[in-house]
Amino acid sequence: MPSSRELAGDLRIAVGRASRRIRAERGEAGLTDPQFTVLAWLTKEGPLTPGQLAERERIQPPSMTRTVNGLLELGLVAKTEHPTDGRQVVVSLTDAGVAEVRETRRRRDAWLAGRLATLTSDERTLLADAAELLRRIAAS
Repeated sequence: MPSSRELAGDLRIAVGRASRRIRAERGEAGLTDPQFTVLAWLTKEGPLTPGQLAERERIQPPSMTRTVNGLLELGLVAKTEHPTDGRQVVVSLTDAGVAEVRETRRRRDAWLAGRLATLTSDERTLLADAAELLRRIAAS
């Protein structure tokens, strides 16, 4: 049985590689990871200000403004005036942005489902248990 430190290293590497491989599956727009993450936040939480998006991503507001402007140029998000603060804007998904999120998620799920289909039933059960453990680790 590996020590906790050895297991931590092995898991970090395996999860990182799996995550990078899944993120390589992209929709038609070929978005960068930060761009897709903005769309995912907007899908999950609805319209947000660039400052709120920057907080969620733990980046500086100017970086988020550049990311949002790139998405705006692609027609994936829209900006509207903030309802109570005239100095701010609110960013929301367009229909094209919603479609991009759906397509990217579909491709990622299809890729992973294809890999899972090659595993035995026992291996898939083991991964289901591991997924629950990883959710618990991430939540703490």
